[in-house]
Amino acid sequence: MATHPSLQHQSHRPWPLPARPWLLRQTWHDLLFLHWPVPAEILQPLLPAALQVEEFAGTAWLAVTPFWMSDIGVRNWPSPPLLARFDELNVRTYVSFGGRSGVWFFSLDAGSRLAVWGARWLYRLPYVYARMRHQVVGDDVLYHSERSAGAGFRARYGPTGPVNPSRPGSVEHWLTERYCLYAPRPSGGLYRADIHHVPWPLQPAGATIARNDLLELHGVPQRGPPKLLHFSRRLEVIVWAPERVA
Repeated sequence: MATHPSLQHQSHRPWPLPARPWLLRQTWHDLLFLHWPVPAEILQPLLPAALQVEEFAGTAWLAVTPFWMSDIGVRNWPSPPLLARFDELNVRTYVSFGGRSGVWFFSLDAGSRLAVWGARWLYRLPYVYARMRHQVVGDDVLYHSERSAGAGFRARYGPTGPVNPSRPGSVEHWLTERYCLYAPRPSGGLYRADIHHVPWPLQPAGATIARNDLLELHGVPQRGPPKLLHFSRRLEVIVWAPERVA
């Protein structure tokens, strides 16, 4: 549908919506934010020169986010059957360019080959196909992902308290309320894609992580258990086409 429900809520955004129409819609389910504090000097060399890694209270952060997606489709079109739903697992950090804070993805694993191809082609994002599955058991999620090269993630996670939206100025708000992503242009420079959704309905979370090879995969030594964990059951999102910014 052209008028997305999230467009009724815009006052929380750090900048206005783009004037052009949004392109894609998707719904995220059972998402877990696992956050590790990482010194900025470790992450900055891993980023394009035009991007600045951001810090909160003197440290940068790296996140692993498992979830699954549904209702993936182009504006005004029904969801293709092959994209009805699939699992996704991201490794990300927090950056800024030109005064706009956003997200930089080191990798995005997906359980759909079509989604991997489409996102690589349209958004230039570093998607990788992985064998993935999840199972909801009561309030918990059993999640498993493994690439053909062997790197993987396996955990049981879920909420440990009620929904408690983050306060502006808190680390939770700083980490999650971000409304654009950055991606590399093949010829050099950057793309930026705006996104929009209502404020995150965050819950405190717990997780038992049986496997996580993803930090070392991107040149960041394993740093023990995550320091911050948050859960969100469901979020509807719209995404604009990428635009060249650098």
